[in-house]
Amino acid sequence: MNRRSLKLVKGLPIAALALSTTVYAQANPFAQGASAFQTSLISILTPVATIAVMVIGVAAWFNRVSWSWAAASGLGILLVFGAPQVVQWLRSMAGV
Repeated sequence: MNRRSLKLVKGLPIAALALSTTVYAQANPFAQGASAFQTSLISILTPVATIAVMVIGVAAWFNRVSWSWAAASGLGILLVFGAPQVVQWLRSMAGV
C-alpha cells in the first residue's frame, strides 16, 4: 500500500463517524407522515364523535339504548381521542 491509500483507509472511519451523527439527526419521514395523518384524522373525526355522543345520549334519554352502553361508548370515544396523552403519561411513568 502506498501512503495515499493508507491515509484514505485511516481517514475513512473518522469520516464515517462524523457523517453518522448527521444521518441520525435527520427526521424520520414515516413518523412525520404518521403524525400528519393522525392530526388530519382527528380534526375530521372530532365533529363526527361529537354528533355520535349526542345521538347516543338522546337514545339513552329516551330509553332506546341502555345507559351502560352509552357510557361504554363514551368511554371508548374518550380513549380513542385521548390515546396520545395516555401513551405519553404511561411513557413518563416508565421513565422512557
